[in-house]
Amino acid sequence: MTSTALFTDQYELTMLSAALRDGSASRRSAFEVFARRLPDGRRYGVVAGTGRFLDALTRFRFGESELSSLAVFLDEVTLEWLRDYRFSGDIDGYREGDLYFPGSPILSVRGTFAECVILETLALSIFNHDSAVASAAARMVGASAGRPLIEMGSRRAHEEAAVASSRAAYIAGFAATSNLEAVRRHGIPGAGTSAHAFTLLHTTAAGPDEAAAFRSQIDALGVGTTLLVDTYDITDGVATAVSVAGPELGGVRIDSGDLGVLARQVREQLNALGAENTKIVVSGDLDEYAIASLRAEPVDTYGVGTSVVTGSGSPTAGMVYKLVEVDDIPVAKRSSHKESRGGRKRAFRVSRHTGTIVEELVQGADDTPPTTAEHLVRELSIPLVRGGDQVPELPTLSDARTLVADGLRSLPWEGLGLSQGDPAVPTVFSAR
Repeated sequence: MTSTALFTDQYELTMLSAALRDGSASRRSAFEVFARRLPDGRRYGVVAGTGRFLDALTRFRFGESELSSLAVFLDEVTLEWLRDYRFSGDIDGYREGDLYFPGSPILSVRGTFAECVILETLALSIFNHDSAVASAAARMVGASAGRPLIEMGSRRAHEEAAVASSRAAYIAGFAATSNLEAVRRHGIPGAGTSAHAFTLLHTTAAGPDEAAAFRSQIDALGVGTTLLVDTYDITDGVATAVSVAGPELGGVRIDSGDLGVLARQVREQLNALGAENTKIVVSGDLDEYAIASLRAEPVDTYGVGTSVVTGSGSPTAGMVYKLVEVDDIPVAKRSSHKESRGGRKRAFRVSRHTGTIVEELVQGADDTPPTTAEHLVRELSIPLVRGGDQVPELPTLSDARTLVADGLRSLPWEGLGLSQGDPAVPTVFSAR
């Protein structure tokens, strides 16, 4: 079991050391994860990373290797405390795949100060990355108007971030990934055929032989494969592809140029060649705006790389992990522009009977839940961990995909726009 205990910042452990020394380490505490605001231009966020965080929590243990690296700055008392560390508290959180808005308490971590505070960096690094990718991916899914998207951004990310990005994009509605570790680890459908290098490989002293490359790929993968047709001249490439594969060719991919113009030209050419059912896949620096601009074009599938794995310009969700209660006493940060709200909280999503969300209502954890005949009310947090143990039968990756799709359908129509604007749904905080 690979430990996750050092995926943290040093000050988490120096705080722990000081708290053990002054006796405050055992005070009952509650921390919450939330975003003060959404990234510029975003109207909603998508919670992702819950499953990865819970898995990482089970491996948050300090073995001899970890302790030895900490001995250079920690005292023996703290090292001994860490040696026996196992989170024993409770965690509640939004379901993975649920929407969130500014102030949404997407995770609540409760236990002693000591056992909770050292989880801050682990929680934030996972939720900030995965939620940023899922939120960007959801915008791309919305812009695609129901056409499938393939995540293919592995080469633009750290190797582990690439796997996490594939998972987050899949939660948001992407159909497949090119990353085989994500396929193995998370069961995501895989996709991929060939790159320009394979076409260039089939060059001889007589010159390029695109037909030989296409024949080889079809021989290996079958006529249903997708051929990359823009290594040389795209019109010649399409003609060669259909000549080699026949009209039952599965698809052609365009990876450069004016994709809208080229998609129209290629569709007309394929139809003229009798390949009416051959799909057109486009890729090449796509983001949600480029995908939206192609909505009226004859594109069947989008391949998205850099933009999705980097959060399409917002690589972090801007979430924070703040102490909100100590021994049942609400505590809050008052720093300018970094304020927090004290006390443990519960959140409810208020919707019309048609399903459209009206508001996110956040209230004290012990307040009476809202009731109204006029609207539907759903509590957002569910138990994730009790007494340090993950609760059974938590939502699956498939459940998360369904939740994202349902959430996008429940947004007010303006919330699906790609233009600048306020959050699609207001967050209302009840008086404490």
